[in-house]
Amino acid sequence: MAHIVKDTEDFVTDLLTHQLDSNYLYHNLRHTQRVVKNTKELLDAYDLNDKESEAIELAAWLHDTGYTQGFNDHEKNSSIIATKFLKEQGYDEEGIKKVSELILATQRYYEPKNLSEEIIKDADSSHLRSKSYLETSELLREELSKLEIAEFSPKKWRNENIKMFRTEHRFYTDHARKNWQDGKDKNLKKLVKSKKKLKKLTRKEELKVKLKNESPERGIQTMFRVTMRNHLKLSDIADTKANILLSVNAIIISLMLSNLIPKLDDPQNDYLIYPAAIFVLFSVASMIMSVLATRPNVTGGEFTKEDVQQKKVNLLFFGNFHKMKLQDYEWAIQELIKDQTYVYTSLTKDLYFLGLVLNRKYKLLRWTYTIFMVGMILSVIAFFVALKFYGPEKIIELPT
Repeated sequence: MAHIVKDTEDFVTDLLTHQLDSNYLYHNLRHTQRVVKNTKELLDAYDLNDKESEAIELAAWLHDTGYTQGFNDHEKNSSIIATKFLKEQGYDEEGIKKVSELILATQRYYEPKNLSEEIIKDADSSHLRSKSYLETSELLREELSKLEIAEFSPKKWRNENIKMFRTEHRFYTDHARKNWQDGKDKNLKKLVKSKKKLKKLTRKEELKVKLKNESPERGIQTMFRVTMRNHLKLSDIADTKANILLSVNAIIISLMLSNLIPKLDDPQNDYLIYPAAIFVLFSVASMIMSVLATRPNVTGGEFTKEDVQQKKVNLLFFGNFHKMKLQDYEWAIQELIKDQTYVYTSLTKDLYFLGLVLNRKYKLLRWTYTIFMVGMILSVIAFFVALKFYGPEKIIELPT
């Protein structure tokens, strides 16, 4: 039966190539060939008789053929397939029994009882010492997912691997312990190092999130930022409203000066003097109020060191420092940022005085709109009364 190993290799290669589900990314022909290669390495290290060595090599080739029948009970199915194939090849009953026992010895928690079982057991787990272990292990994780057997996150899979390395697996043969253990230990170190790195990174991210969510400083800063933005927006709105009124009244006065006022020289148009005067008066008043609402108010622009030390000056408002030298202002800012309370006090003052400015602007705007509205109403009434009771019998249309 010298040809039995070659025939078995051909049979397994054909079987796994054509009948194995493509979702088996790890338990495939490549894995079987790797197990056979490492089995031969172990056989070379021990002086076993030819019959026993042959049985071990046959078991290495046939031990995963059961995956063609499904994931569950694949060792038993592999044993059944091996028994059937070897009988067809005329292999002796004692040899078939030996091969079948060796295949069943590859079960995960099986403890080998002799050297042959130790060899096949170590060869089946030889990938634990390979340099490509992390990539190979990832193929197994994907295989379990694709076959809907188990779903592992990368973190959980890493933990399962570390647990298996430390408590569930060991090499049985002296050759494996001497030559393969170092590679296994290196892979374990890589896993542990990756776990620590991820744990450190996760802890750092959790700390960032915690500080972001729980830090009162962030909440205070957000409050000041949002409030300041709202105040500035309200100030822009007030300025826009004042500019609109200023522009409208300027246009009205321009039209009055160019069209209506020149006609007042004619004695026949004396009845228009009072309505025109009311119109112009209220328009001018509206313009003055609009200017007052938008006119900036700049303070002295100077402070002393005592003011800074006693925290009397608000260094965040330009009106308090625009006349100071750069080095004096830099010194003052350094003093400001040393004291968190001073910073918040300055921001509070900034908001407070900005609120006072807004209050003044909106009060003036309210009066401006009121004056404009009253002026328009009175002017229209005055023109109507003048035309109705004091105008000529034939009303001449005024050019627009």
